[in-house]
Amino acid sequence: MDLGLKDRVYVVTGATRGLGNATARELVADGAKVVLTGRDEQRVAAAAAELGPAAIGVAVDNADPGAAERLIAAAREAFGGFDGVLVSVGGPPPGFVADNTDEQWQAAFESVFLGAVRLARAAAAELEAGGVIGFVLSGSVHEPIPGLTISNGLRPGLAGFAKSLSDELGPRGIRVVGLLPARIDTDRVRELDGLSADPEATRAANESRIPLRRYGTPAEFGRTAAFLLSPAASYLTGLMVPVDGGMRHGF
Repeated sequence: MDLGLKDRVYVVTGATRGLGNATARELVADGAKVVLTGRDEQRVAAAAAELGPAAIGVAVDNADPGAAERLIAAAREAFGGFDGVLVSVGGPPPGFVADNTDEQWQAAFESVFLGAVRLARAAAAELEAGGVIGFVLSGSVHEPIPGLTISNGLRPGLAGFAKSLSDELGPRGIRVVGLLPARIDTDRVRELDGLSADPEATRAANESRIPLRRYGTPAEFGRTAAFLLSPAASYLTGLMVPVDGGMRHGF
């Protein structure tokens, strides 16, 4: 199936590793051009070099108010266009209600929530019909995850923002989509499992609650994201797609 990605230009944030990196890989593999970001300049350069001439790296923090304009300008300068953005950012600190400080909440809000809003707003002003704005969210949009209180507080609100944005941009032919990963085998998920007294037992218990009985791979997530960002998904907007092996049992 031809996804129609050849020579389309995307910005993918948080793409030096994990889900953002997996998506960037799939986009480039199908012929797209990618501007990938991360906060560490060396990691950004290495990730872009690994993907070859169809990718460039820009070291930037999603919380930086000037990040959005800088990234869109980089896409146009390097590849002559801008067709969409996938907003991905490392998860906020784990913890229960009594554990997380005001400073952690504030930093997470700036990066996870407000940074995403700024990127989406800037993209909406620049995109033409056929453009797309994607958000990497979490299964916590539908159901809180124990020990991830900050994520539980921010992700549902961002999903609501994405849904409102899809209503506003739909008449212009611009789509908005969200992806809701659960247990994908990334560094982040392994770190979370590692917080328990027995990480292997924790993973086994999690897998037992997934109908497919395993964690997903980053590549499986990346392929789903690449499809949703592609012209092949041209009639899909305003939806939140669980990428979770069936872990969400509601419709």
